[in-house]
Amino acid sequence: MHKILILYYSRTGGVAELARHIATGAERVEDCESILRTVPAVSNVCEAVEDSVPSRGDAFATLSELETCDALIIGSPTRFGAMASPLKYFMEQTAGLWQAGALCGKPCGVFTSSGSMHGGQESTLLSMLGPLLHHGMIAVGIPYYRTALGETTRGGAPYGAGHVSGERGDIPLHADEKSLAETLGRRVAECAVALKNSTLQKAALQQ
Repeated sequence: MHKILILYYSRTGGVAELARHIATGAERVEDCESILRTVPAVSNVCEAVEDSVPSRGDAFATLSELETCDALIIGSPTRFGAMASPLKYFMEQTAGLWQAGALCGKPCGVFTSSGSMHGGQESTLLSMLGPLLHHGMIAVGIPYYRTALGETTRGGAPYGAGHVSGERGDIPLHADEKSLAETLGRRVAECAVALKNSTLQKAALQQ
């Protein structure tokens, strides 16, 4: 089975809901399984203390899961046009994987949620792609052949899936947002199958 790791941080549930639709899309691809993981919160004073296993929801991600996955899709709410600190903090701990080239040649994707239409979704998606490109990953977006991308009046962009949740974070996902999230998951999974043991990945291992 090809492991599609969907790693996210969510405060009000919108990003988590997107993650589940991305997982649905990924698992429509033969021989692919989705692994949903989250990250603990951080504090502005010190690192937040969390149980090793969350009381509810998805388990916390480990670095070894990044190393062994066949594709990685990360998601975060917007924070002034960039990814939230908890996800950024986790990604900053992946230097050892970068040195080993563990993610090089694998496909990746990104997704986000914001309170308003102009809340910084596209810049947040781009901010999440940066670390993945440093790892040598291959970015996968959402093409315009998906008519929902051109018609959506809510979230979603060529850079990745998105959701507009409202100021209180209580607006449910629109049908277009669900559809685009599933498209992203499916496309990343299809690329994972195509790239597994490809010359791109073999070259990375030989560096």
